[in-house]
Amino acid sequence: MSDRAATHRPHTTNMTGNQGSWSPRRITLTRAAFYAGPLCMLVYGAVRLSAPEHRPDLSWAVGHLAMTLGVVLFGAVFLGLRRLVAPVGAAGRRSAGAATALGLIGVLAVTAQGVIDIVVGLRAADRPAMKELFEQVQSQPGVMPAVYTVGPMLFYVGLVWLVVQLAAARRIAVWRPVAVVLGVAAMAVSLDLIPLGAALFCAALSPLARELTAPATAPR
Repeated sequence: MSDRAATHRPHTTNMTGNQGSWSPRRITLTRAAFYAGPLCMLVYGAVRLSAPEHRPDLSWAVGHLAMTLGVVLFGAVFLGLRRLVAPVGAAGRRSAGAATALGLIGVLAVTAQGVIDIVVGLRAADRPAMKELFEQVQSQPGVMPAVYTVGPMLFYVGLVWLVVQLAAARRIAVWRPVAVVLGVAAMAVSLDLIPLGAALFCAALSPLARELTAPATAPR
């Protein structure tokens, strides 16, 4: 599907539905999150590659801080994507609401993981000490599924769900959810591919920021 393919609507509609429900300030901050969220993930991936020994040092703290900030910003991205689905109809809004809820639960899980990583990095003197601290945290009941396995997966499930729904409704071009899926797959294959995954997220999601206010006469 071309990003400039014409839709077949009888009149030009606004992609975001009821603009009055969000203040201009909220729209501006959400649009900024569409750019900054993926970029923060890219910074984390780059810092991680620059320090392959993964010791508790400044690069560890900076990288994980960038990752945590990026994930928090994706909370706004999820809300923005849900807003883009608003004109699809009641069923579409319910579906987007479920996807957004899953995504936000994933945001909380990955944020918790990032905070744990930062605290462990600040407290540990070396890699063995880090390993011991991580084992203490992860041995607590419920921590592994909530913070390290099931919880983080919901972040990606919600993200893919929303962009696929937008593409199915002809709100965005098909290549965008494909890029998001490829980004998720790259990160799942290896943490060393986080920069690639983040770059794909950035390419697919960042241009959608302007759709929070721009009229949608064609899928982008």
